[in-house]
Amino acid sequence: MLHFQGQMPCERIVELLAGLGLAISKRQVVRLLIAKLDRFRAEDAAVLRAGLIGAPFVTVDDTGARHAGKGCFTTHIGADRFAAFRTGPGKSRLAFLSRLLGGAARYVINAAALAYMRAGNLPRDVIDRLAGHALQAFGSHAEWMGHLHALGLTDLRVTPDPVRVASEAALWGAIEAEGLLGGAVIVSDDAGQFRVGEHALCWVHAERLIHKLIPANDKQRNAVEVAKRMVWWFYRQLKDYKLAPNPMRAAELSARFDRIFRRRSGYATLDRLLKRLLGRKHELLRVLNRPDIPLNTNASENDIRAFVTKRKISGGTVSDKGRQARDAMLGLAKTCKKLKIPFFDYLGARLARISQTM
Repeated sequence: MLHFQGQMPCERIVELLAGLGLAISKRQVVRLLIAKLDRFRAEDAAVLRAGLIGAPFVTVDDTGARHAGKGCFTTHIGADRFAAFRTGPGKSRLAFLSRLLGGAARYVINAAALAYMRAGNLPRDVIDRLAGHALQAFGSHAEWMGHLHALGLTDLRVTPDPVRVASEAALWGAIEAEGLLGGAVIVSDDAGQFRVGEHALCWVHAERLIHKLIPANDKQRNAVEVAKRMVWWFYRQLKDYKLAPNPMRAAELSARFDRIFRRRSGYATLDRLLKRLLGRKHELLRVLNRPDIPLNTNASENDIRAFVTKRKISGGTVSDKGRQARDAMLGLAKTCKKLKIPFFDYLGARLARISQTM
C-alpha cells in the first residue's frame, strides 16, 4: 500500500523498515513488490473485462512512460466503477484495440470487422478477399499476418495501408465477438487512436483549443473571450440537460449548438476552429442521446495523475514483472477507491488468502 497507493519509493520503504529494526535490502523490497502477483494481475484483467462488458461508457487517456530504458506509453481505461492501466511501446489505434482485448492478439472477421473496413475506405476487392475466405478467426498475431500474406495484402502499396486497416478491423471484430464495450460510449480528448465505435468528445479539451489561441489585438482577444463564455454557458446547459433529459430540450440544444459554432467573428483562426468543432457536432452532442455519459475526461485525467506522480518520483520500470505489477496494482488501487473499498483491507484479504495456499 505504501508503494502503490502512497507513492513511496523503494528506498524510503527500506529506510522505514530499517527504522523499525528490520534488516532488509532494496532488492528484497523490490522482490516483495513484484513477485508472486499472478493473482493480482489476473484480478486486474478480470476487472477490465467486467468493466468493458458492463459499463455504459469508458473514459480514456494516455501518457508517456519509461520501460527498459525506452519511451513507452501508458493508456488509462476507466469508468465510474473501475480503472485499468496498460503500458506498451506504442499508442496507435492497433495498440489501443489490443489493450481493450486485454493484450490478447485475437483477430476475427465478422460483420463488425467488415463495417470497420468499409468505414476505413479499404478497397472492395480486399474486403471481399477477407470476407470470402474460410478462415475467419485467428488466435495469434503470427497466424493473422500469415493469413494476410497468403491473401497478398502485405505486398500492396496503397493508401490506406490494407494491413493496418484490416488488422484494426479484425481486432474490433474480436472485441465485438467477446461482448466487450457493447453499447458503451468511448469518451476521449479527440486523440485519433481512441476514435472507434460510439465516440464522444471531451468538452474541456474542445474549449482548450479556443483557450490556446494567441490573439494579436483587442478585437481578436474580445472574440476569443466571447467564444469561451458561450462555450461554457452551453456546457452548463448540457449539465442541466443530463439531470432532466427530454427530446424537446435536446432539439433546442442542438439548434443552439449550430448558432454558437456557425458564428463568424472576423478572427480567421478562431472561425476555422469553430467550423472544425461544428464538424464534430455528433461527438460533442452524444450526450443528448446518451445522458448517462460524462461531458469530459476529468475522471481519466485524475486517475492517470497517480501514474504521472509515480513516474516523476520513481522513474520508469526495468523488468516486465515490474511493469505488470505497477499497472495492475495502480489499477486495483483506483478501482478500490471508486468502489469505496479500503485498499488496505483489499490487500489484507488477498494476501491472507495467498499465504494460506502457500
